[in-house]
Formats: sequence, C-alpha cells, structure tokens
Amino acid sequence: MRTTAFILLAALAAPAAHAVEYGTVLPKQSSIGFEFRQMGWPIKGGFKRFTTQMRFDPAKPESASARIEIDVASIDAGSPDADDESAGKLWFNRSAYPKATFVASQVRALGNNRYEMRGTLTLKGKSREMVIPLSYQPGKNAATFDGRFVLKRLDFGIGEGMWADVSTVANEVKVNFRIAATGN
Repeated sequence: MRTTAFILLAALAAPAAHAVEYGTVLPKQSSIGFEFRQMGWPIKGGFKRFTTQMRFDPAKPESASARIEIDVASIDAGSPDADDESAGKLWFNRSAYPKATFVASQVRALGNNRYEMRGTLTLKGKSREMVIPLSYQPGKNAATFDGRFVLKRLDFGIGEGMWADVSTVANEVKVNFRIAATGN
C-alpha cells in the first residue's frame, strides 16, 4: 500500500552516473488494487486517491526513502454498499483512521530489475513491518513500478466482530500496485 517506496526501488535499475530522483507520480497511470475472497468468491477493489513522496539515488540505494499515504475513503470495494460498510468501526473506521501509510526503511536490489522494499505499514492505528517485492520498468517518459504482496487483514483489525470469521471473509488480501513516475 506504500506505493511511493516502490518508486524508489525502481530507480535502482537506472544508470548510476548521476542521481535520479523520482518525485512526480503520475496518478492517472498509477493504481493500488486488492483482491480477497468472501464466501469463496473473489472480490476485487482498489483505492482511487493516494500520495507518494520519495527520494532515490541509484548509486546509493541504501539512502532511498519513500512514504505513501492512501486516502481510505477513496476505496472502491465493488459496490456502493460495500464502500459504505468499509467505513464503519468493524472495517476501516475511516472517521478515526482516514489514512493508511507505508514508510520504507530499506531497499535492496535483487537483480533483473527486481527489488525488495522493507518498511512499516500503518493501517487502522496498527503498524506492522512488511517486505514488499517489486519490479521496475524504465520508460522513455516515465518509469513503472509493479508489485504484489499479501496482507493479513486481521493483523490490522480490518473486519472485526462478526467479520473476523475467515470462512466468511478470507484473512489474506492480495494487494497489487502500479506506480508510474517521472524523474527530476
């Protein structure tokens, strides 16, 4: 969910002759999505609004930094009823926790334009360390950073009470993202 950090990692594959700072995310070309199972059926959704701040020097990947904030109210859970239900205390409790945040603490190159980003995801007032794999694809006008990881919703108190039954709503949520960004 901390898509900004993903952008930083992607810059690792850029030539190291000079510092590259990806700081301008292209929102219309970027996305954060998710998929989970409810009563065995796959449900897909995503978030429409998020911001990213990042800094990355391919010659010094260890000095990379990234922060991604997701506006939880921008959820598209597949229907207006599902979007409304997600606002409540049992799910995202958006009135108390309007943002989800990912802050990268380490980026590591894995080779072949693949990276691993470590950081802290804070969602619904709970923070957890995450390791997020991603790939980087340079482009003429923008680079793209694609990643996918599994989030355990109950670790963050998402879907409490009657919704905590994992036979009704699976605990595993597949999160995928694509961040497009330009460098300065």
